[in-house]
Amino acid sequence: MKTLTADQLPFSKLRSTNGLLFLSGELPIPDAGPIPEDIALQTDLTLQRIDASLRSVGLSLASVVQVTVHLARAEDFAAFNAAYREHFQAPYPTRTTVVAQLLLPGARIEITVIAATEPATEVTSDAR
Repeated sequence: MKTLTADQLPFSKLRSTNGLLFLSGELPIPDAGPIPEDIALQTDLTLQRIDASLRSVGLSLASVVQVTVHLARAEDFAAFNAAYREHFQAPYPTRTTVVAQLLLPGARIEITVIAATEPATEVTSDAR
């Protein structure tokens, strides 16, 4: 698979509008070396990369209100969920998790988030 450079990819990493910041899907790409095989390590790395992107604009994971997770393997859900829990506190962001084929070889997770850029009235329901 040919690796594309950032200028060849027709999307923005971050977009902000109406008090919300949208972050494109993030993958577990380390600064150096190969992608770790373990889903917990991939989850941690992906969320660290998201946190760094949010911090670059004065936000953090605490600002996240919605998360979409793409897992390459359904059997990774429990280990992913345990690692994910270490990065968020109640009230948790809303979340959708799906199983999907990912484009980056070795990646078992991709995460997209929406963050609030300004304080909002908090409405939370744990009804499922």
